[in-house]
Amino acid sequence: MARVAHLTSVHPPYDTRIFHKECKTLVEAGYDVVLIVPHDRDEIVDGIKIRTVPKPKGRLSRMTRTAWQVYRAAIDENAAVYHFHDPELIPIGLLLRMRGKQVIYDVHEDYITSIRQKKYLPHFLCLLLASFWGKVETYITKPFQIVLAEKYYTRRFPNGITVLNYPIRTYFATLSNEGRHQPRLLYTGVVSEDRGALLYAQIVTLIDNVEVYIVGRCSKSLADRMRQMAGNKRDRLHIEGEGFHVPYSRILDYYARGKWTSGLAIFPPTTHYMEKELTKFFEYMETGMPIVCSDFPVWRSLIEETGAGLCVDPLDLKAITNTIQYLVDHPEEAEEMSQNGRRAFETQYNWDSEAKKLIELYSRLIR
Repeated sequence: MARVAHLTSVHPPYDTRIFHKECKTLVEAGYDVVLIVPHDRDEIVDGIKIRTVPKPKGRLSRMTRTAWQVYRAAIDENAAVYHFHDPELIPIGLLLRMRGKQVIYDVHEDYITSIRQKKYLPHFLCLLLASFWGKVETYITKPFQIVLAEKYYTRRFPNGITVLNYPIRTYFATLSNEGRHQPRLLYTGVVSEDRGALLYAQIVTLIDNVEVYIVGRCSKSLADRMRQMAGNKRDRLHIEGEGFHVPYSRILDYYARGKWTSGLAIFPPTTHYMEKELTKFFEYMETGMPIVCSDFPVWRSLIEETGAGLCVDPLDLKAITNTIQYLVDHPEEAEEMSQNGRRAFETQYNWDSEAKKLIELYSRLIR
């Protein structure tokens, strides 16, 4: 049985893509899987050996000491394939290649546009750093096999293999979303201003009896601002994840409640998100929640193709209010969107096809 090792210095041990999708898929395919990750203890979960390194005390410590500790643990495991998930581990990947190892770099994010949007740096410096990083990353990752979590990343990595972040099919098989009489809206994932946090807080002041649930890591300062914007309606704004990472199992609990009016993804316009097909889109489809999202061209194309929801101008609060109210007032149309989303998920947007691509890649690397 070939041993393979996944490496991360950034992600939590039970990250949805790394642990629940990729590592579990490899275990099911018969590989001996090790996940090297900052964590509290070594353990074996679902057949995956979790080997821990000490948690870093800050970003600089993570990028230096933790990265080196990941490398030392990786060498000790003597795997046939090393699959790393963070750009700060690129030097570690290069060291492993120098040892003759097969190495996969899994590109989760568009780091160029992410750097451009750093608010704690001057804008000109963000542009300079993004340009520099784009050139450096493309050049120094040539020794690796590249796996891409988004379709449009192929522009920078034309030889990369897309293994998209579609949900696992079995999670939400028994859910029901019928009977949406009171507007109940759900957002899942990291909570930030550029993911619509302040807009969701305003929704509770605009629609009678609406309940808005926000489930994902949210800084305390942002949560306070959201509640301040909700004013005397703050009791209808529910935030879970204030100051902590919300386990994916907890997000599944929210999905399982059913009877959601819609799943929200109303992001303000930013270059970092406009071309992404958000994982939450496909999770919402699987649960049967009609999607209400920003009318970015890529997002609109997906929603029009599947008929799974409605797109709206994220800068027009009245349009957002009317769109949500439409779903409340037209339950038959909402149910049709629900069924359309489920159908699209079952036939196209699920993890099964992506798992096959991952296994095919490993089969080519291990002969």
